[in-house]
Amino acid sequence: MLFATPECVRFPIDLVHLWLHESSRVYSDKLMEEKDIDHFNKVLIDTAKRYFEGVDEHIFIHKPLIYCHFAHGVGEPRYFPVSDWKKLTRILTEALEHYNELHVAMNLVLFEDAIQHICRISRILEAPYGNALLIGVGGSGKQSLCRLAAFLSSLEVFQIALRKNYAIHDLRSDIATLYFKVGVKNIGTVFLHADAQIPDERFLVLINDMLASGDIPDLFSEDEADSIISSARMELHALGQMDSKEHCWQFFIDRIRQQLKVVLCFSPVGFTLRARARRFPALVNCTAIDWFHAWPLVALQSVSTSFIDKMDLLQPHVKSSISHFIAFAHTSVNEVSVKYQQNEKCYNYTTPKSFLELIKLYQNLLRKKRKELVQKMERLGNGLQKLQTTASQVEDLKSKLAVQETELHQRNKDMEALIDKIGQQTEKLSQEKVTADEEEQKVAAIQAEVTKKQQESENDLAKAEPALHAANAALNTLNRLNLTELRTFPNPPVIVANVTAAVLVLLSLSGKIPKDRSWKTTKMYMSKVDEFLQSLINFDKEHIPEATVKAVKEDYLSDPEFNPEFVRTKSSAAAGLCAWVINIIKFHEVYCEVDLKRQSLAQANTDLLIAAEKLESIRKKLDELDTNLAALTTAFERATAEKIRCQEEVNRTNKTIELANRLVKGLESENVRWAQSVAQYHEQEKTLCGDVLLTAAFISYAGPFAKCYRHELVQNRWLPYLRSQKVPIPMTEGLDPISMLTDDATIAQWNNEGLPSDAMSTQNATILTNCERWPLLIDPQHQGIKWIKSRYGSDLKVIHLRQKGYVDIIEEAVVAGDPVLIEHLEETIDPVLDPLLGRHMLKKGRYIRVGDKECKFHPKFQLILHTKLANPHYKPEIQAQTTLINFTVTRDGLEDQLLADVVNVERPDLEHFKSELTKQQNYFKIELKMLEDELLTRLSAAESNFLGDTLLVERLETTKHTAAEIEIKVMETKVNEVKINEAREHYRPVAARASLLYFLMDELKKINPMYQFSLKAFNVVFHKAVQQAEPSNNVKERVNNLIDCVTHSTFIYINRGLFERDKLIVTAQLAFQLLLMNKEIDARELDFLLRFNIDHSYNSPLDFLCNSAWSAIKTMSFMDEFRGLDRDIEGSPKRWKKVVESECPEKEKFPQEWKAKSSLQKLIIMRALRPDRMTYAVRNFVEEKLGAKYAEGRKTDFAKSFQESGPGLPIIFILSPGVDPLKDVESLGSKLGFTIDSGQLHNVSLGQGQEAIAEMAMEKASKEGYWVILQNIHLVAKWLDTLEKLLEKYSEGSHPAYRVYMSVEPAPTPKEHIIPQGILENSIKITNEPPTGMLANLHAALDNFDQNILDQCTREQEFKTILFSLCYFHACVAERRKFGPQGWNKKYPFNNGDLTISVNVLYNYLEANSQVPWEDLRYLFGDIMYGGHITDDWDRRLCRTYLEEYMQPNQFDRKLVLAPGFAVPSNLDYQGYHKYIDEMLPPESPVHYGLHPNAEIEFLTVTSDNLFHTLLELQSQESITGEGTSQTVEEKVKVILDDILEKLPEEYNMADITSKTAEFSPYVLVCFQECERMNLLIHEIRRSLKELDQGLKGELAISAEMEQLQTALFLNNLPDTWMKLAYPSTYSLAQWYGDLLLRCRELESWAQDLTLPSVVWISGLFNPQSFLTAVMQSLAHKNEWPLDKMHLTVDVTKKYKEEFTQPAREGAYIHGLYLEGARWDVQGGHIAEACLKTVTQAMPVIFVRANPSDRQETRNVYECPVYKTKQRGSTYVWTFHLKAKERPAKWILAGVALLLSV
Repeated sequence: MLFATPECVRFPIDLVHLWLHESSRVYSDKLMEEKDIDHFNKVLIDTAKRYFEGVDEHIFIHKPLIYCHFAHGVGEPRYFPVSDWKKLTRILTEALEHYNELHVAMNLVLFEDAIQHICRISRILEAPYGNALLIGVGGSGKQSLCRLAAFLSSLEVFQIALRKNYAIHDLRSDIATLYFKVGVKNIGTVFLHADAQIPDERFLVLINDMLASGDIPDLFSEDEADSIISSARMELHALGQMDSKEHCWQFFIDRIRQQLKVVLCFSPVGFTLRARARRFPALVNCTAIDWFHAWPLVALQSVSTSFIDKMDLLQPHVKSSISHFIAFAHTSVNEVSVKYQQNEKCYNYTTPKSFLELIKLYQNLLRKKRKELVQKMERLGNGLQKLQTTASQVEDLKSKLAVQETELHQRNKDMEALIDKIGQQTEKLSQEKVTADEEEQKVAAIQAEVTKKQQESENDLAKAEPALHAANAALNTLNRLNLTELRTFPNPPVIVANVTAAVLVLLSLSGKIPKDRSWKTTKMYMSKVDEFLQSLINFDKEHIPEATVKAVKEDYLSDPEFNPEFVRTKSSAAAGLCAWVINIIKFHEVYCEVDLKRQSLAQANTDLLIAAEKLESIRKKLDELDTNLAALTTAFERATAEKIRCQEEVNRTNKTIELANRLVKGLESENVRWAQSVAQYHEQEKTLCGDVLLTAAFISYAGPFAKCYRHELVQNRWLPYLRSQKVPIPMTEGLDPISMLTDDATIAQWNNEGLPSDAMSTQNATILTNCERWPLLIDPQHQGIKWIKSRYGSDLKVIHLRQKGYVDIIEEAVVAGDPVLIEHLEETIDPVLDPLLGRHMLKKGRYIRVGDKECKFHPKFQLILHTKLANPHYKPEIQAQTTLINFTVTRDGLEDQLLADVVNVERPDLEHFKSELTKQQNYFKIELKMLEDELLTRLSAAESNFLGDTLLVERLETTKHTAAEIEIKVMETKVNEVKINEAREHYRPVAARASLLYFLMDELKKINPMYQFSLKAFNVVFHKAVQQAEPSNNVKERVNNLIDCVTHSTFIYINRGLFERDKLIVTAQLAFQLLLMNKEIDARELDFLLRFNIDHSYNSPLDFLCNSAWSAIKTMSFMDEFRGLDRDIEGSPKRWKKVVESECPEKEKFPQEWKAKSSLQKLIIMRALRPDRMTYAVRNFVEEKLGAKYAEGRKTDFAKSFQESGPGLPIIFILSPGVDPLKDVESLGSKLGFTIDSGQLHNVSLGQGQEAIAEMAMEKASKEGYWVILQNIHLVAKWLDTLEKLLEKYSEGSHPAYRVYMSVEPAPTPKEHIIPQGILENSIKITNEPPTGMLANLHAALDNFDQNILDQCTREQEFKTILFSLCYFHACVAERRKFGPQGWNKKYPFNNGDLTISVNVLYNYLEANSQVPWEDLRYLFGDIMYGGHITDDWDRRLCRTYLEEYMQPNQFDRKLVLAPGFAVPSNLDYQGYHKYIDEMLPPESPVHYGLHPNAEIEFLTVTSDNLFHTLLELQSQESITGEGTSQTVEEKVKVILDDILEKLPEEYNMADITSKTAEFSPYVLVCFQECERMNLLIHEIRRSLKELDQGLKGELAISAEMEQLQTALFLNNLPDTWMKLAYPSTYSLAQWYGDLLLRCRELESWAQDLTLPSVVWISGLFNPQSFLTAVMQSLAHKNEWPLDKMHLTVDVTKKYKEEFTQPAREGAYIHGLYLEGARWDVQGGHIAEACLKTVTQAMPVIFVRANPSDRQETRNVYECPVYKTKQRGSTYVWTFHLKAKERPAKWILAGVALLLSV
């Protein structure tokens, strides 16, 4: 406010205005959201009203409320309010013009918002220490407006210029130079810095210091600092101030802070700004923030109007509509972008810059198209003009020739007569003279008489002339219409009837006056109107019979009413007839008088003519006779020559006429064709502005979107808006935006260059070739880049940003005008390229900065950017500078491409015919155009005499002939096209199936990131399958064969690269997707099967069904398809029990009508009854639907995979523990002659600097055709990018025998996955896994040895039997992993090396000792060899127990049984052992491993759950929310979210709870801790859900965390953020949330009065350990026992929770535990063998108390670990000592444990 001077604040209201303005600047400019600004304005006005008088709303409405330093002009900086917009706009416009004269021109539009921002920035710059933070998306104009504001304040602008390797030391030196300029030279400067100029976040450390204090440590060297201090000292001397070193430095820094204005231009997109503001507080604390909001619609319209109004090419009345549409297009794209982001998780931004680019594109495109059109019209117009003049010339010529011929004929006759007369006239000369005198006298007399008569006749005729004209004029008033109208009178007035009767009399033949002149008769006479009218026109007015004249006069003309004026009142037609009758009679009367005179005049004229002729001829004869004979002879000769010349002229003229006829005939059709074209062009000209508008919008905005969103934009938003405008913009109906810019020939050429033939690709190519900004291709399948490379060929410079010297390549290309392709971009682009990307031209647009050089910009230079990221998130800054083009292949796009491929293979005849015709048509089009051009050129160049140009006529005829031919060909093509399309459609199902398969392949990376496949590789598989399919002459049969072969080939291709655990998932996904596509299954039913959301609150009334199974049955019974299932099962339990308890229930038939259900419905029922059998059931389902070949797991032979490989298709082995796949390579290599010894096989084991060796090996192998094995590529993470490049480099042009084999270990989690996509997707992937099952594992273990090893030990029997036990032990520990946590708490990589080393140790120990050292061996094997892998104590106990069981002294005499019926064999040979295993090993069962058979149920149930869970994640969200359901993903999530929030309890009031007691006993503390933990969890659930809710409503930007939460809710998974604060759980979200509510209820009741519940639900606690510790603490405290010398004892009671009403006096009762792996015998009170199919058993209430350790019972007990969940491992809680009758080893091997939740 202190800026204001007294002149500014004269009245109190001025101060109020100033206060309002400054409050808005200080607070409102910082606000991010419009609603907050509105709220602030309301608060501001309310405050002003409260404290100031005379303030009302209009102050704010009275715009502009702006104060600035240039309100009265730029020269005088005084802080004043702006009086009106016009003045301010004028001042700023002049300032901008002045700026543009001095600097690089800025094309700014100064609309209201822009002006306000200039004033705000200027206000900040004028303030002392004024630094600004301008926040807005890239392209908002932040930098441009800042430059103008700086210019207004007479400040220079400094901005760093990024170059190659620009680092923090460069920034330091730039800032030091700037400080020197500002601090020493005292030049006011703005330091303008945008976020594109921060390649390194450390830059902000310097900027933070600059803003905070101005003093940047170590910025200057000592010498520089001294120089600065000495210059400051001089100034301080002059000012008379202290000049100590500190004062001088402070003076320098103060000046910098005063004179150097830091302006930061940052983007709010993403979380970068938030992170920076936290890390570098001065960015926010030491700057004034000006937030650039998205331009409002008004601003958009104002900007577009300002540009559109300047366009002369547009009609004034449509300009407003066009500018409105441009603004609407921009906002509609924003709306569709939001939808795109929500549904597809793809980001698209529009910025003011992209809006301005659209306007620029529209202007340029319209200018270009208008120019093209005008040129075409002018050319044809000239031609047409010439044709018209030619046509008239030809007509003139014809008439001229006709006259000429007649004349010539006459001349010939005259000559003959002349020759005769010459002889006669010499004799008659004297006679003729006499006669001549007489004749002369006669002629004079006749002449006098004729002249007299002629004068009389003319006078009389002049009298008759007016009557005749009047009669004709009357006739002209008549026409078909009014005569027809006259006829329609039923009873006309009398006078009208009289008029028509008079006409009838006049027209009567030969003067026969008709008797009947009634209206009826006259009406009939007039019935043929045209004839009637003609008879009037042709009426013989000179010869009317006298009787007729008399009749008309007496009967009609005598009537005074027979007057045209009077008659007109009755009928206009009758009036015309009336006038005609009157005038005809008048004319006739005069004519009769004149006729007699005329006859006598005619006679006199005839006499005169004869006499004159006679006289003339006599005179001639006299003259001629006078000439001498010689002259007569000359005349005779001349006459003869003349006769010959005439004859030639006639011949020549005849030829000209013939040519002229041909020309005229030819020109007729050209005339029509060209006239049509011109008319068409005129029509185009009218709609050009609208057509180009839609096209420009499409090119600017449609690129980033997928097909359906482009359709949404054009068809559902833009076209409806254009149609609904008040003044519609003229447009072609049904316009395809790209048709304006391309034609069939161009598209055909693109397709030949490798562009896919679908519509989406054509649109993309059109956008790419026409966009103004550089194109950026999103191209994960490399379809676009393949086309680009083919299109530009060798001229294209291909680079990537990681290669050295790429900037130099760009520099050369910019100067030379070559195209540059930057491929494989990440989400950020090197800031060095920013000037090039933004086209920041220098020196009047002729130069551009590239790196640190200014290069001359060649107009033909083109930059194309490319990324292979499938869903990149480019910041708005990048999107403003580039045109994003989405080349990602779509389902239907790929379908079209594959259809073209399959038709090409199946029906090459049609496809060939089509392409030939297209070529021919193109050739004809070119030919016709050339001929037409030549013709037009000749016509324009032709002189007036071109009618004789034979060549011209011939050219014209050729053109006509060609046009006719083309016409026929076009018809042929149309017929052929229909044929081709019909034939093509037969093959569409093949393409549709293949497209589905590719997208299914593409989704597999969700299961494991190793499963990546490229479209290129898929195309190879597809083409091979098409060639291999069974041939058939029947098209339908052939199509089915193709579908089958393509599906199976793809399946085999995918399958060999899958782990065993994933094969069924992929097969099931394939089956479900194919069935969904064919509409054979219901999407809703599939969704239910996969989610299986069931209400777990039901208790089973049947002994053979557990509660969860019954809950599933009850939930299903609410669905129509399963209504009554619960009643039927209860009604006939025996029949259902048989199914449920069957060994293979999936093969049983269901009772009653349930057997008739569909296969999918049977799967759903089976999942409810026997979830453990679902893997088998799904396999059967696949076999039933797809066939047996999809269900059998056959391994592909390596040799077959090798045949498919090639120099460009390496093989990758995905490793599994204990398997060496490279043996296959070596064995095949030795067969084919590729061995290490021959030097043709290079085996490189990567790691420890082996990369260079690998590179050399690959280079050599590619040239010479060797094989290279690269082992363990996952160990060289940094080298993988180089490997990818090398593989790509050698994939082409290498020796055909060259091959690369790689082995890689898969990463444990997707986050740790490092193998580049390019390596994985362009190779054949093969998995090799260890054998499964005891039989395979035991054989495999034994395969590590041979007969020699068996024979090597001197103590043969002991060695062999212990070795066999070791093999069995090895098979056990390896295969036990499949049982999950019940097998091993953690996964361990036991391998063959452990076994072979153990056998070596065994051999050494047996050789060295006379007795077998059992203890030593067990320790070595169990704790060192195998135990070395083990990290869990319980697993170590298990390993030891195995060895105790399998290594005993009694094993030498076949007394040791390893499995039921399988004893350790006695002394056999190597083959004997293998044979013994085959014969004696019982069928596979968990019992082999010491586990109960139920373990398999658990293992199978977990596998089934994983199967369905993964399948659910794989379903595309469209198919889940498909046709069967109406909800979108967002709607579904919203329902779940609302449901959770509605049921979520309030947080516990800890103050209330803690105030309930003064005694904080251990139990009370546990309660407090639990409440606090629950509060944290509830708070996080509520916070995250509310945030997501705001995100779904569009009130908040969707962050990555919100996206993960949304996905988790949708897939019924527990969100990670909740899991971190919760307790371990294996439940799905729905079950977990139900469990959470139960825990809250239990905790609520405990927290009510803080008394210990009678029975504590220990499973419901976050930390059960703390409760068990509390039991020990309370007893230790009570009995004064030392806590560290106590242990818990547990007594399992025979009662359940409901039977207890009081808590225990000592210790506590707990419930909620389940026993897994065994059963609790309630009556006997000990562990017993589990019941079949009862996996876990709920324990009765357990009494827990504490005792001193010395009282602990150790006999007949099993130390049972307690875990929170089935995951065991890290969820360990405690160890309970449970009573047992049998040896603990049995329960240890069985994996018996207590669980808190199942």
